[in-house]
This record gives sequence, structure tokens and C-alpha cells, in this order.
Amino acid sequence: MAKSQLLLPSLVLLLFILISKTISQSIIQLSRDRDDVYCNSWRFSVETNDVGYWDYVPSGCVSYVQDYMTGDGYRSDSEVVASYALAFAKTVEIAGDGKDAWVFDVDETLLSNLPYYVLHGFGSEPFDELSFDKWVDLAEAPALQASLDLYKELKQLGFNVFMLTGRSEYQRNATGKNLLFAGYSDWERLILRESSDKGKPATLYKSQKRLELVNEGYRIHGNSGDQWSDLFGFAVSRRSFKLPNPMYYIP
Repeated sequence: MAKSQLLLPSLVLLLFILISKTISQSIIQLSRDRDDVYCNSWRFSVETNDVGYWDYVPSGCVSYVQDYMTGDGYRSDSEVVASYALAFAKTVEIAGDGKDAWVFDVDETLLSNLPYYVLHGFGSEPFDELSFDKWVDLAEAPALQASLDLYKELKQLGFNVFMLTGRSEYQRNATGKNLLFAGYSDWERLILRESSDKGKPATLYKSQKRLELVNEGYRIHGNSGDQWSDLFGFAVSRRSFKLPNPMYYIP
């Protein structure tokens, strides 16, 4: 039998293996591409509040959210939102009476809890209040750089800044310490949930606190937050600026 005839079955088998591997890789890549397209659309629907209430990041989108939050996309989106906020702020005529105000949320707005969520599935795990409280007590959350830059610009423009957070009053010291650690200073007031606010939906709680500011004579020109519940309700600001957050939803 000729040598070429002996090699033919081996060559056919090798070719079959290579083709099968290529097809398998193509299917995997196509599947991932389809997942990324869906997850990008899911994130868009989350940010525009079309999804409404949601509990967890879909299991097929955890890697997508991880890549987004730790990559250039999250940083760039945050910077763009901050740039529009600053552009608006520069159009405000500051009266000089100390009543021109800007409201900021804290978590995922001024401070980034990404180091915590890296260890807790980027929003794919049920929220564990005890473990998150331990993280808050460390007072080590870094600043969201785009928000820190905006904060400093607003202070220079003459705005009084209020921090309105869903954290509880017993976390005041840790929160204040963390804000200073992250580079924030000279805020007008840090507002936290008191015992009477326990159980209130975030939209109601934050609206009531804003109304108190309005009743004190403050003019709330801008409001920055990562949740729609930071921005919706009553006593709303002239302009609201929604920061990205595909990891969790607070009604």
C-alpha cells in the first residue's frame, strides 16, 4: 500500500478535528456576542427605568456588568453625566445669599462601593445588609472621580452642597470619615435616615428631605444620583442627573 494512502485517514481525521474546533469556537463567540448585545440592551433599559423594579443582575449578564463597571465604559459614562451637570451649573446665577443648593446622593454617586461588589457578584447576589454595613464601617470607599471633580467645581461656583443618603443615622461617623478620606470637604449638611424614616420608600424619604430644604429657603438647582428614587418624587431640582448603576435598584 502506498505511503500516501496510509496518511490519508490521519489527514482526514486531523482536518475533521480542526473544523470541529473552529465551528465550536465560532458558536461560543456567537453566543457571547448575542449575550453582550442583550446585556447592553438590558443595561440601557435599566438606566432609562424601562425595566422598573428589578432584583438582581441576570445570570447571563454578570460578566458583562463586571467588564462595564471595571472598564472604561462606567468611567466614561460617569464623566459625561458630570460634564452635563457642570455645564448646567455654569448657567445658574448664584444669588450670593447661601441658598443656591445642589444635592448629591452618596453611594455610587459620590462614593464607589465597587471594591465591595467585586467580592459580591456585581449585583448578582441577594443584598446582605450586615456585610454591607461592615464595609461601610471601614470607611474606605473611594471617590467616584467624575463626581469628586464636579463637587469641587460646584463649590468654586458658589453652590451649597447637601448630601442626601439612604444610609442610617448610626452610620454618620463612618460616612463622614469616608467622605473626608475620599477627598470631599466643606459640605453644607449630611442627611441620613432617622428612626422616623425607617421603612419609607427611598423616593418618599428623599422627597420629604428635599421639601425640608425648600421650606428653609434653599433653591435646589441640581440633583445627582445613581437611582431614579434619588431624583423622582416632589420638591425636585431644576435639573436632575442620573449616574449609571447596573448593579442594584432602590425603589
